[in-house]
Amino acid sequence: MKAFRVTGTFDDPRKIQPFSIEMAAEDEASVKEKVVSTIGSRHKMKRRQIQISKIEEIPADQVESHLVKYQIGA
Repeated sequence: MKAFRVTGTFDDPRKIQPFSIEMAAEDEASVKEKVVSTIGSRHKMKRRQIQISKIEEIPADQVESHLVKYQIGA
């Protein structure tokens, strides 16, 4: 598995909310699906309300999330 950092925004009824989240996945398509699913369920957003601006693979030593570190085996 690889570590990815995803940044973007979602349309909250009151304002546009930016986000940055780290996830572990096999490829960019998988991580995009996981992010849309996670943010949608946490914030009750539909997929069309979530805009992903950047997906970047990050090295294991730059991962901040303990869960992602565990998942990638770092």
